[in-house]
Formats: sequence, C-alpha cells, structure tokens
Amino acid sequence: MSQSNISITAIGSISPIGHSLEESWENYCNSGHHITEATLNGNQVLVAKLPEKLKEEVQALREHCPQYNTLDNSVLYAIYAARKAFKQANWNTNGHFGINIGSSRGATTLFEKYHEGYLKNQQTNILSSSTTTLGNIASWVAHDLQTKGPEISHSITCSTALHALLNGVAWIKSGMCDQFMVGGSEASLTPFTIAQMKAMKIYARNKTTYPCKALDLEKKSNTMVLGEGAAVACLERGIKENALAVIEGIGYATEPLTHNISISANADCFQQSMKMALGETNRDEVDVIVMHAPGTIKGDQSEFNAIQKVFIEQKPALTTNKWKIGHTFGASGMLSVELAVLMLKHQEFVEVPFVDYQNTPEKIKKILVNAVGFGGNAVSVLLSAAP
Repeated sequence: MSQSNISITAIGSISPIGHSLEESWENYCNSGHHITEATLNGNQVLVAKLPEKLKEEVQALREHCPQYNTLDNSVLYAIYAARKAFKQANWNTNGHFGINIGSSRGATTLFEKYHEGYLKNQQTNILSSSTTTLGNIASWVAHDLQTKGPEISHSITCSTALHALLNGVAWIKSGMCDQFMVGGSEASLTPFTIAQMKAMKIYARNKTTYPCKALDLEKKSNTMVLGEGAAVACLERGIKENALAVIEGIGYATEPLTHNISISANADCFQQSMKMALGETNRDEVDVIVMHAPGTIKGDQSEFNAIQKVFIEQKPALTTNKWKIGHTFGASGMLSVELAVLMLKHQEFVEVPFVDYQNTPEKIKKILVNAVGFGGNAVSVLLSAAP
C-alpha cells in the first residue's frame, strides 16, 4: 500500500539509551548493551531500565503540577517523549493535530499498587479507575500539549506503536487531519509483569555478556528481557523540508490463533504485512530490515523464516535493538522506527554484535520495520531516506 506522501518530521523518545536522537545514535554506535540486574520483591532480575538522570527528569515532570503526581510512569514517559517530538517538529500549541499513543500493559505500577491496597483493605483510591485506563495516556498528552485534535489510546500488545502509526497514516490520508502524533509508551518493569513473562518461560535467566540474544538463531534457550520507555513520531501530509524519513508503505495482517500467544512457524502474518508494505517496490531496493526479534527461539526464527519466504535470495541486512534496550512491549515498534531513521540519517548500518554478517549495505535508501503482538498481529512499515 503506497503511502509515499507522508513525512516523519520528528521523533521524541526516552529509553535505556537516552532521550535524544543524538544520544541514542551515540549508544547505537557501540557494542555495549543497557541490560542490568534489578531487585524486585527481593529477587534479582534482568531488566533494561532508564538511566538515573532520566528518572530524575521524569520525577521533575511528575512534580510539574499536582495532577501529574497521580499518574503512572507509562503516562509520564509518553508526555516526556511527546514534548520532545512536538518541539522538534515545531508544531503549534492549540493545534488541531491528532494523537494516538498506546501501551501494551498500561499503568502497571499503579494497577499493582491499587490492587494490593484493595486486597489489604477491601477499598481502593478514588483515582484507581481513571489513572489505570489505557485512554489516559493520549488524554494527558493532549492536555499537556493543548491540542484540539482527536485523542486515541489502544493496546495491540507489542505492535501497539506501529498500529498507532497505521492509524495516523489513515487519518491523514482520509483528509481528516494533516498532522498526527503517534507512538507507544511502556513502564512494565514491575514484579507481576515480569512474573507473567517468566511463567511463559520466555524470560532470560542468565547474566551473560549479552543476556538478550535477539537475532541469534543458534541460541538454545529463550532470552527475552523487558525494557521501559516511550517513543513518539510526528507525521505530516506531504514531503516536508524537515522530514527525517518518508513513509513509503504500510502493511498489516493477523493469522488464526492456535493458542493465546501463537505465531506460525513461518510467521504467515509477517509475510502478508511485509508484502503489503512493499507493494510494487522491488525486493532488492530494501537495504535493511529492523526485526521485531524479541529474543525468543520461536519468535526470532519464525520472523526470519518469513523474511526468507518474502525476499528469497535478496534478503536485506537484518538488525534489531532488543539485545541492547530490551523489549519495551507497546513502545518497541516506534523505538525500532527511531533506529531506522537514525540509520537513514547517518547512512550507517547498526550490527548486532554476536551476529555473523557476510554483507552489510554501503548505502541505505529503504528500511523495513517489523512489529508483532500476541496472536500474530503484525505490522510492517517501509521507510525511505528524506529527499
């Protein structure tokens, strides 16, 4: 599906590797990761968390006004990233741009806190409902930026941010909006959330040189690690002078469920979403694919198989960022877009350090970005360098 007339004019983010495009690129240019051990409920667990300096900035945002003090970190991360994107794109306060910022898990910290209080006292805080709905993410961002456009929040698990991008493209293409802010936010480093991942037996267990072996197709165990953060992009109709990249194609697909978290061996959903995003584009024009690659045996292999089915002998260079910043669930797709935009800007391919590359592109013109959520809910986005 061709979407060649929409520009990405800004990306704001907050993640384990920083809070600006410059800082993120600096960290992508080294082979180190940002996965550490943290203590949750007395247990040591591998996580990719925000640096202390950024936590202090989030706390300063929390103290910005009394209302913000009651918000979950998932909302504050979104506001933080949205402010940066808004400023970078030079949008106007009181504008009519739309907002679609989602989250896979939502207000995990607050939900666990309120539920624990309820179990103890059989009562809960008056704000427990309004501050734990997914809808309050986009609502508070809209409040903070004073937009009068539409506000949308949703959860499509790990493909949430890229589904937000799809929505933004659809609104702009429909003529109902000229500008849309899209993305995802996740503050999932909580005891219950990590316990759920461990229950599925997909969480990394060992503190090795690279705890998350995303894109290592020879690994013998699952190695997913959770991260936290948010990323937001500004979309605008037309090819803008300040464009960071151009959206050339979007694709989406789902596949029949065999169980709650199933995906087929050859990721049929990814095959369909990639083909839709590519449209009439020749396969050999795609230089890089930023894979979803969560670090699980089946997840990484099935996506790789899908890429082989679609590209056959013209397979682009493959990369992912989850080995470095962990899996940020609903925010992960937009953080992958950020990586793609940075590679297009700097014309440098970011390798996964433990992957053996035979060939890497000397020039990068087009990048395909993938994301998928539970149940085979895939999205692919084709980006090209800004003119």
